[in-house]
Amino acid sequence: MIKTDIIIIGAGPTGLFTVFEAGLLKLKCHLIDALAQPGGQCSEIYPKKPIYDIPAYPEILAGTLVDNLMEQIKPFEPGFTLGERAEILEKQDDGSFIVTTSQGTKHHAPVVVIAGGLGSFEPRKPLIANIGLFESKGVEYMVKDPEQFRDKKVVISGGGDSALDWAIFLADVASEVALVHRRNEFRGALDSVEKARELAKLGKIQLYTEAEVKEIHGKDELQAVVIKYNDENREDAYVETDFFIPLFGLSPKLGPIGDWGLEIEKNAIKVNNAKDYQTNIPGVFAIGDVNTYPGKLKLILSGFHEAAVMCQFAYQIINPDKRFVMKYTTVGGVQGFDGSKKEAKKEVVQSIN
Repeated sequence: MIKTDIIIIGAGPTGLFTVFEAGLLKLKCHLIDALAQPGGQCSEIYPKKPIYDIPAYPEILAGTLVDNLMEQIKPFEPGFTLGERAEILEKQDDGSFIVTTSQGTKHHAPVVVIAGGLGSFEPRKPLIANIGLFESKGVEYMVKDPEQFRDKKVVISGGGDSALDWAIFLADVASEVALVHRRNEFRGALDSVEKARELAKLGKIQLYTEAEVKEIHGKDELQAVVIKYNDENREDAYVETDFFIPLFGLSPKLGPIGDWGLEIEKNAIKVNNAKDYQTNIPGVFAIGDVNTYPGKLKLILSGFHEAAVMCQFAYQIINPDKRFVMKYTTVGGVQGFDGSKKEAKKEVVQSIN
């Protein structure tokens, strides 16, 4: 059983910033996310796309924003349960909660914060009749451990940043890498597109454009895929492979959270925005894109604000007998759980006699 002060469901930007705001209040956090890495959509879907509405950053790459948030919360030593989806919420007699994941990992805390962006993300699967038979037997929808593909043959489908980035990365890991896209133009960052085409010229990536994987074959494990071209006059390609990784993005769904007894409106969780962003279940908050209230703006900036307000009220639940007086970080600095201390240098004033 993992015990903490606040369980945060969702490790996207809003969930990560919650760790910082909670840390200022000396509250420990543990994050749960179905994805294999922190950052939510910013890491999984568009890590190299620029964001323009983060204060003090005229432009910042989504992946860089996540890296900065991870550096910011490092002194507060958050825990992570990644690659597991929050499945069950159980309220205890003392008002606390136990959250159990899809892998059976249990987490216990007096406060639960749902910061799951648009909900849990499920991979968009290609329309291949027997693909379900080969899931975890050669078909993977995300790359959790690149070493899994060491010296293996890999076929990747997709035309966005994730497909390009992993094809480029695995070119130095796998024995063979093929990248299949239904169009000739890719949707990813220009430098990634250029790098992939350069590696194709060097023979490190086999590019199949204006084509799609339409069949997969094998017995107990995946053995090959069939690539069909949009041009019917071109002959199908039968490609032997150990892994097929279709990267067509993620589909947001509330998933099991929708069955927790929360008040839902248009696939979002209703909260009390006049006070604390608490749901209809006392002790359970929802912040970021997953919540809804009158005037709601689905911006990362809004999620950051909601996290700061929510943590003040979460502190009262966790420490009902204590009173916390908020101090600006410019005055009190930042005291990390790892012993680090960040504060402005104090000027020495000497009296003149």
